[in-house]
Amino acid sequence: MPESVFHQRVDAILANIENAMDDVPCDIDAELNGGILTLTFENDTKVIVNRQAPLREIWVAAKSGGFHFKFDAATLTTTSPAAQRGWKDTRSGEALEVLLSRVVSEQSGNVISITFA
Repeated sequence: MPESVFHQRVDAILANIENAMDDVPCDIDAELNGGILTLTFENDTKVIVNRQAPLREIWVAAKSGGFHFKFDAATLTTTSPAAQRGWKDTRSGEALEVLLSRVVSEQSGNVISITFA
């Protein structure tokens, strides 16, 4: 994937996650700064989502561990905005939106679903 496309896709994902935090049923502070999204929970734990441009990956650091995501174009049938859904964990194959929903729910103590439009 060309670097410019990578950055466009990651920027869209980070903005989507940041915006999704406005609609959750609890207080989660989302701060996007320099391509790093930090989610801070009421219990002072954090989830950090950032890009690793040299590897063309998205990394997620959460209380439950660290996760690396690569874009899997084979999972897509379109080039629409739903292309954000093509990010898969390099070890488990879990989708980025599924993992984020799980770790944000765990750390907030609330059921939270994050989806990419």
